[in-house]
Amino acid sequence: MDQSTKPLIVRFFGHLHTINHHKWLVTRMCIHVGLIRQGLAHDLSKYSPTEFIPGVHYWQGYRSPINAEKQAVGYSAAWLHHKGRNRHHFEYWIDYAPDPRDGIRGMKMPKKYVAEMAIDRICASKNYQKKNYTMRSAWEYYRNGRENMIIHPESRFLLEYLLKMTAVRGEEACCQYMKNVLLKNRNGDYHVRGKKLYLE
Repeated sequence: MDQSTKPLIVRFFGHLHTINHHKWLVTRMCIHVGLIRQGLAHDLSKYSPTEFIPGVHYWQGYRSPINAEKQAVGYSAAWLHHKGRNRHHFEYWIDYAPDPRDGIRGMKMPKKYVAEMAIDRICASKNYQKKNYTMRSAWEYYRNGRENMIIHPESRFLLEYLLKMTAVRGEEACCQYMKNVLLKNRNGDYHVRGKKLYLE
């Protein structure tokens, strides 16, 4: 049976469980790496009517209802609301370049939000893949869609660095890197030269 034809009560509690579980996973991992405030505030907009109601309507359980809403109506009002309020999404940072002739560009994200974005992707993979999740899941999902991302080159490099580290060395190794190296000075900058990452 198609998930969208299930009773409202099933979709309501199914969606509520999905976002609660995802938020719990992200909050726990953010706290583990020292991003306590971001972890506690992560995805709170999903509980607003603008996001929660379409989430219930399009809930399927195995993928984001945002994708189902986009397929059904051509866009997702819930997603437009969400990405404009959550800085861990690269879409939040898309804007006109300083020189308008250069068009739309991805602005460089502060590293604490790139770290939260990596955590978000790892936890989303866990949430939707369940027993099929492996330490390579987040990297493989990202790799399949990265060509279409409008993201600053240095932010892309850092995100890929974290996801590849998780894929090769595991989640705990990535967490320790974020906590003890990347976020040691969480408000400091980062620079990519060639294939090397420099932190400040």
